[in-house]
Amino acid sequence: MSTSVPDDGVAVRSAEILCVGTELLLGTIPNGNARWLAEQLAALGIPHHRQLVVGDNQARLITAVQEAATRCRLLITTGGLGPTPDDLTTEALAAAFGVPLVEHPQVWNDIQAKLSAQGRICSPSNRKQALLPQGAELLPNPTGTAPGMIWSPPAVGAMQPGFTVLTFPGVPSEMRAMWEATAAPWLRQSDLAEGVFASRMLRFWGVRESALAEQVGDLLALENPTVAPYAGAGEVKLRITARASSPALAEALLDPVEHDLLKRTGPACFAVDRGHGQAALDGPSALAAVVLEQLRQRGETLAVAESCTGGGIGAALAAVPGASDVWLGGVIAYANRIKQQVLGVPGLLLERHGAVSEPVALAMAEGARDRLGATWAIAVTGVAGPSGGSADKPVGLVHMALAGPSGSTSKPVQFGSQRGRQLIQTLTAGEALNRLRLQLLALG
Repeated sequence: MSTSVPDDGVAVRSAEILCVGTELLLGTIPNGNARWLAEQLAALGIPHHRQLVVGDNQARLITAVQEAATRCRLLITTGGLGPTPDDLTTEALAAAFGVPLVEHPQVWNDIQAKLSAQGRICSPSNRKQALLPQGAELLPNPTGTAPGMIWSPPAVGAMQPGFTVLTFPGVPSEMRAMWEATAAPWLRQSDLAEGVFASRMLRFWGVRESALAEQVGDLLALENPTVAPYAGAGEVKLRITARASSPALAEALLDPVEHDLLKRTGPACFAVDRGHGQAALDGPSALAAVVLEQLRQRGETLAVAESCTGGGIGAALAAVPGASDVWLGGVIAYANRIKQQVLGVPGLLLERHGAVSEPVALAMAEGARDRLGATWAIAVTGVAGPSGGSADKPVGLVHMALAGPSGSTSKPVQFGSQRGRQLIQTLTAGEALNRLRLQLLALG
């Protein structure tokens, strides 16, 4: 196996991420840690070439660590630091390089103090978390009981010169706190960085990834900055990434590309996120944040009336901190009786047109606006499936209405039955919020 060491003998300055846990292999939990760590490495300017997931098996862990040591300068592990028998990361690392485990009394004292403060009994199994390979430095865990380590093991075989391991627990909040408090400052002082990376994410709703890629195809061929598309549930993103010798120079490289993209795509771009990992909101919630700010700037308020989404629009709005100064509330009206009694939808409309219809959507929006005293109201009613469709009202058909100071409008959308119930609900919430966003943009 190649050691990837250049002719001058300097080790390749790259990182790899090793996530430990059988639950990750089985898909029981999503691997959000790897994504977050990748963003942090990019922000620090540390090249990152490989990710690996290994189950709770000591032999496979040892092999994975030994192989990584021949390829990279930095190995970051998450998971496997707990007190149970299947938490094997620390033991496997020590075994991989033939180093004994040594107990750190200060760690054991910290574990006992934390468990006692939580009213929990400290069992003998917790003591294994105080064991680290001989020579390893402690990577403190300010919120949990499982510490990590910063360790440059003794050279073995074809190991990269300066090979170092950073270990973190699998609990995301603990890992992030440890990274920000200790690991990131340590890495900034290292020689691993190759320049500084900066990125921005342009977010779009209501456009296909293929159509957007064709529209900006020439920019996708750029080398620095790079432009890359990402597709999600109803949302498409374009990430611009630049590398330079300083943060200011990297940001300066991003500016003209962002300006060009915004000029080409116009109002289809609903937000620009600046910085790695900056945006905590995604999908309809990200759109909700934009709509709420538009209304806030106008001094206006919003109400919602939902049938097929079952509160999905309200959940997107409630995910935005501070939403209550703009969003007054909403009504989840599944039954026709609730549409009539709470929203004031005329029974004759329901009899003539059915619940999934333009007249009923308009009446729901107008009723929500009137009863909640809002400037604007959104209403949706449709067939999310998988059953309940008909020839004239198939699964995936949704009527969306906006009621505002100048009147009400409604327009149906057909998402298609193949999308599935949950995705239809997500797309409906996002599309309804996006329609209000575009309406507010048109009003200026």
